[in-house]
Amino acid sequence: MTDYDFASAARHFAARNAFTTGPHELTGLIDRKADIVIVDVRLPADYRKAHVPGAVNLPNGKWDKPIGLRKDALNVLYCYDATCHLAPAAAQQLVAQGYPVVEMEGGFATWEARGYPMASQQTAA
Repeated sequence: MTDYDFASAARHFAARNAFTTGPHELTGLIDRKADIVIVDVRLPADYRKAHVPGAVNLPNGKWDKPIGLRKDALNVLYCYDATCHLAPAAAQQLVAQGYPVVEMEGGFATWEARGYPMASQQTAA
């Protein structure tokens, strides 16, 4: 591999590691009671069915006035699955407003598939 761009690869993986996390790492942060805010950017109906324990729901349309996020803590965003672009889109808007964010790779589908704890909310009757 003579044309492999090692410098670009190093920059890519450094940025990826700096601005993403995985479900396993998130469970560690939760277990250690790290100073984080977990942010579910899926639709409210999906959030109510099941979400990462402690997550706040911040769907598209609410990113310009984010309630529940903190500028003095890391905000961990997730959306539906590995192909969902809601979390990166939210991250882009939130970073522009001064919120430190990372994306949980794999989204809620990976969290659920790995059997990590889930919370839900019943809708009011």
